Amino acid sequence: MEDEDKWLAEGIAGIQHNAVYLHRALDSDNLRDALKYAAQLLSELRTSRLSPHKYYELYMRAFDELRRLEMFFKEEDRHGCSVVDLYELVQHAGNVLPRLYLLCTVGSVYIKSKEALAKDVLKDLVEMCRAVQHPVRGLFLRSYLAQVSRDKLPDIGSEYEGEGDTVMDAVEFVLQNFTEMNKLWVRMQHQGPFIEKQKLEKERNELRDLVGKNLHVISQIEGVDLDIYRDTVLPKVLEQIVNCKDELAQYYLMDCMIQVFPDEYHLQTLETLLGACPQLLPTVDLKTVLSQLMERLSNYASSNPELLPEFLQVEAFSKLSNAIGKVIEAQFDMPIVGTFTLYVSLLTFTLRVHPDRLDYVDQVLGSCVKKLSGKPKAEVSKATKQVVALLSAPLDKYDDIVRALTLSNYPRVMDHLDSGPNKVMAMVIIKSIMKNKTCVSTSDKVEVLFELIKGLLKDLDGASTEELDDEDFNEEQNSVACLMHMLYNDDPEEMLKIICTVWKHVVVGGPRRLPFTVPPLVFSALKLVRRVHRQDGDVAGEESPATPRKIFQLLSQIIDALSALPAPELALRLYLQCAEAANDCELEPVAYDLFTQAFVLYEEEIADSKAQVVAIHLIIGTLQRMHAFGVENRDTLTHKATGYSAKLLKKPDQCRAVYACSHLFWVDDQDSSNKDGERVLLCLKRSLRIANAAQQMLNDTRGVSGPVTLFIEILNKYIYFFEKGNPQISPSAIQDLIELIKTELQSDGITPSWSPASDPFFASTLRYVQFQKQKGGAMGEKYSPIKL
Repeated sequence: MEDEDKWLAEGIAGIQHNAVYLHRALDSDNLRDALKYAAQLLSELRTSRLSPHKYYELYMRAFDELRRLEMFFKEEDRHGCSVVDLYELVQHAGNVLPRLYLLCTVGSVYIKSKEALAKDVLKDLVEMCRAVQHPVRGLFLRSYLAQVSRDKLPDIGSEYEGEGDTVMDAVEFVLQNFTEMNKLWVRMQHQGPFIEKQKLEKERNELRDLVGKNLHVISQIEGVDLDIYRDTVLPKVLEQIVNCKDELAQYYLMDCMIQVFPDEYHLQTLETLLGACPQLLPTVDLKTVLSQLMERLSNYASSNPELLPEFLQVEAFSKLSNAIGKVIEAQFDMPIVGTFTLYVSLLTFTLRVHPDRLDYVDQVLGSCVKKLSGKPKAEVSKATKQVVALLSAPLDKYDDIVRALTLSNYPRVMDHLDSGPNKVMAMVIIKSIMKNKTCVSTSDKVEVLFELIKGLLKDLDGASTEELDDEDFNEEQNSVACLMHMLYNDDPEEMLKIICTVWKHVVVGGPRRLPFTVPPLVFSALKLVRRVHRQDGDVAGEESPATPRKIFQLLSQIIDALSALPAPELALRLYLQCAEAANDCELEPVAYDLFTQAFVLYEEEIADSKAQVVAIHLIIGTLQRMHAFGVENRDTLTHKATGYSAKLLKKPDQCRAVYACSHLFWVDDQDSSNKDGERVLLCLKRSLRIANAAQQMLNDTRGVSGPVTLFIEILNKYIYFFEKGNPQISPSAIQDLIELIKTELQSDGITPSWSPASDPFFASTLRYVQFQKQKGGAMGEKYSPIKL
């Protein structure tokens, strides 16, 4: 590296030294000395010791001096030599490289003078440059030729067109220069020993823009229309690309072709362009080239919807699809990642250009299925990112997931994914549905959808839910639960089919999943029950598949599956929800059976004392709202609930459950048959006895009285039923209970006499009684016997 810097410094010094004398000669209009020092200056470019990067620095120094020399050549009155003579004169330079640089410089002035046809001068120059066959020196020389002639090509509207000069002459010149430059560029790889191959590749990469610039020049020629491009430019460039048999050149030049020429030309010559792809070396990165081509074409289509008929006319999809198939076949060792990158690009192109052609989308997915068939999952897993991108593309394009569900090959592609990626894709599908609020409305579509997300519904390939992080697992199952609320159909019969379809998929989920997936399914079925009841009750008869009775039979099966798991509390809650729905539908036998199931679960499965307390309050609360039961059934269930309340483990829990049972005997907004004042009073007295026992037990074991909260809660129940008009609750009973509480508060050993600050709950209750006394009217009169 240090040697290179030294050689570069020497070269620059040589150019600067000769440049001084060149400037003097130019200032004194001395043509002979100017040519002499220019040739000596340009001789510094004959070096072979510099890398392309360093050679470029040297070249630019020489280039600046050549521009000054060109300005001198243009002014004939300064040097007194005609441009024709000058063109002959510079050819006497001693070395070929300086001679050709000078010839190109004078040639530029020669064309501008119009003393000869531009095509003749250009042809002469491009042929002469063949004399330099050293790759780096030759490339820079021809790059200089391209640069000085660029604004002098006989193009349409150009001052050099006409009188024998045509656009085709310009095209032929640039193509010939391009061909020669490419040959030099390709030859570079053979310039050094094999061990320096990597270094040579780097150097070639640094020089590639010199070659590609020719294609850019052709694309800028105004006269190159579609016909010239199709008949002349494209065939010759492709011929050169295919024949050079060099991986770097083939990749770069194909990429250049796609980037520099208009999209319209690519569309109209698609078959020719794609036909060259299978002829390239198998190691060429065609997936990137084709992906960029498809991206450009899809952007072109998106820019103007009126262009879509052109795409159909040239059968763009068919040609691209066939080309990709041939490329994959030709590059038989292409990694699966590359294969799927191509298919993702083709699918993206299809969705952007032909969004309405679902058959095209399915065809792409079908090609993927063929490619995946027989491949081990370990190999497929390498292309997971690409497969997920492939499957996500239709979801991103179609806001309506239902359209994607009609693609027959979609689930087949998903089947080839491992358990992890399969779940990722399932979550993408669910999030798409939730984001777009898509309603899936038929059992057939639900079947396809749940087949797609089966990775979330059951263990795949022996994968166990135990291996999953709890937070991730909960998120997955909550997503499935949310999804169930997006399944809906106005027709009860079809909705029942949807529920049955979902249950078929959900039931195999195992003990960890069912507690997440059963509740939303149950509530969907309960919505359906109420809807059917509102429409026509059970009038449809046994012939209709969607009757409340039949739905409740299905619900019993669903909840039975849950009660078999270690989730009895959840099952009990669902039984009670179903019982309430049966009550709304006036189905007494069904409601009674569901309550029976709830009690069985309570007896046999719920052993934890805290869970029992919660469960019994749920049972009491639900039973209190039931109106469909006859006297006998209601009495049976009420008796059961009261009995279980009195058997709870802790006395305070017993007390609260028993006084809660009092509401079962006094139901508001019902006929008087559901208002039994005596039994209400019995419940309250029983709860009072239990509260006394709890207080006594605490006193015996700890030597102090416990808090009187239970007594105050019972007092509030007395006041509630007193206000509701229960004749068994008298003012004297309330008065006695108030006195009892005061006595208990005074005997706790903390405060010698009761004050409101000692128990805010009791004080608040007394304030309420005082407020009612002062209210006046019937209520005030009712409370007046109570002395505070």
